[in-house]
Amino acid sequence: MVNASQFEIMSANMVQKRKFFDFLMFWALVIVALVLCWSLWRICSSGISYRALTIEARDSSAQWDLRIQKFGDPNVTSAIQQNQNGSSAIQQNQTNEREMNDKEEESLYRSMDQWEESSDNFYADSDFSYTVGSTVKNWDTKRQQWLRAHPHIKNYTEGGKPRILVLTGSQPYPCKNPIGDHLLLRCFKNKQDYCRIHGLDMFYNTILLHQRMITFWAKIPLIRAAMVAHPEAEWIWWLDSDALITDMEFEHPFERYNDFNLVVHGWEQNVFVKRSWLGINAGVFLMRNCEWSMKFMERWSVMGPQSPLYEPFAKILSDVLPDRALTESDDQSALIYLMIKEKKKWAGKIYIENEYFFQGYWLDIVGSFENITKIYDAMEAKHPDLRRRYAEKSARLYAGKRDRSLKEIWAGILQRRPFVTHFTGCQPCSGNHNPIYKAEDCWNGMARSLDFADDQVLRIYGFRRHQLQSVVVSPIHFN
Repeated sequence: MVNASQFEIMSANMVQKRKFFDFLMFWALVIVALVLCWSLWRICSSGISYRALTIEARDSSAQWDLRIQKFGDPNVTSAIQQNQNGSSAIQQNQTNEREMNDKEEESLYRSMDQWEESSDNFYADSDFSYTVGSTVKNWDTKRQQWLRAHPHIKNYTEGGKPRILVLTGSQPYPCKNPIGDHLLLRCFKNKQDYCRIHGLDMFYNTILLHQRMITFWAKIPLIRAAMVAHPEAEWIWWLDSDALITDMEFEHPFERYNDFNLVVHGWEQNVFVKRSWLGINAGVFLMRNCEWSMKFMERWSVMGPQSPLYEPFAKILSDVLPDRALTESDDQSALIYLMIKEKKKWAGKIYIENEYFFQGYWLDIVGSFENITKIYDAMEAKHPDLRRRYAEKSARLYAGKRDRSLKEIWAGILQRRPFVTHFTGCQPCSGNHNPIYKAEDCWNGMARSLDFADDQVLRIYGFRRHQLQSVVVSPIHFN
């Protein structure tokens, strides 16, 4: 039995506990109110987005869920699980996120428009120019500024590869060679096929951007303009119109060129020791989109036909390069001249590539296509996983598998396809080929090279030619 005095003591204790509980509830409500006020203040004063606040609250809630589950309250844990399994809530969250993404994109594009109209837009400067002879000051800084203002446009792909712009072109008039226009069309298709498979951009030019910089000098004003027009391009890949891509799977080893701004095919011995004008080839090269390259092109073009030094340099180049066959100043000799005479200034940033067919001389290549095809077929027969059907968007994945097989298993045994086959001296449009070649050798060699490359593309579509220089194809039996 509880007497009166004990009952009074128990009642007093309960009252005290209730007061203490009410005290805790009061301060808990005060703290919640302060947190809400602080959150509203952050939204109003700091511009924090609703999405960021939602993510923060969601992360905090997840942490508390883990703590509650750890301490094992069955009622609360059950409620959490029921809440997590609510499909309607998940769908609503996904819808909200999509709406917020749309709002963010709208905001991004608005900021881009604002940049285009702002004083920071260097394209609006009166002294900004696309032409050779007009220097772009601080191009590296300007280019980085443009990339920051356009964050959805990257100079590197998601896979970490640099963005490449392929430049090529042909004369602004019909070809004199009766089959010249057809050959140029196929040469264009060849490069376009490669660009589509590898996700590259290409600009095909058919007009002189500088009326006095003609023939082989016409590339310099085009490259100069393309760098300014495409700040998102990390590299410019120049290909003469008669340079054909004959390995549709191969990709440049750009990690090798990290410290360089210009990549050409050639041999250092022939450039710096023999001083041969054939030490490199200027019909195919990679040039980084940077301030160094712009300065180099300005110096390079000083020896071009638009310059008062054009005629004097014809003799100077012949004196420096004794085996030179041309009588006028040409781009290739001028490039080698700068590498030799201004070596400290330029040569340290020029990579001379000769470990693969960065570009290969066509007479050394066109007779080997059938043998190369047989070797690739033999490799696929021994490795069935390489002989499979796949979509064109997956072509680079299977190209990587074949490349690893070439390097790891068949190294030193297989002759890999030549990357670029260059028909120097053939002049397919004008027909004014070098007299040391026969015309039919040039045109047949180009047709064989184009068919060899095109067969690699047709394979993705399930077909193959019966033989090179044939228009008859048959379905491929993959099994």
